Amino acid sequence: MKETAIDHQTLLGLVRYDGDGLVPCVVQDTRSGEVLMVAYANAEALGATLATGEAHFWTRSRRELWHKGGTSGNVQRVSTVRLDCDHDAVLLGVTPAGPACHTGAVSCFRDAANGGATLELQPRSA
Repeated sequence: MKETAIDHQTLLGLVRYDGDGLVPCVVQDTRSGEVLMVAYANAEALGATLATGEAHFWTRSRRELWHKGGTSGNVQRVSTVRLDCDHDAVLLGVTPAGPACHTGAVSCFRDAANGGATLELQPRSA
């Protein structure tokens, strides 16, 4: 099935932000498929992402626009932007220039980043 591409303004108009004007963004490595991180974006951040082709987010702690890798050089080059079925979550397909996590780990979900906070469930019998 062929996917339908839309323009930047149409995509931005479809996003359903929460009460704080934010939408969660799941960031996935397009080469490996690994989920690298989750961050939040407002309309300004998504607009900057689409305009530059590099991931921008809204940092809730500093309350400012954040160009991912703008300081470290570990930018994330965005190749796809997808909305979920409710348009209240964004999936960014990226090619990372370095680690995604501030700890230096490739992904914020690897044990090196989360201190081993991983639980593997065993399948239940039917």
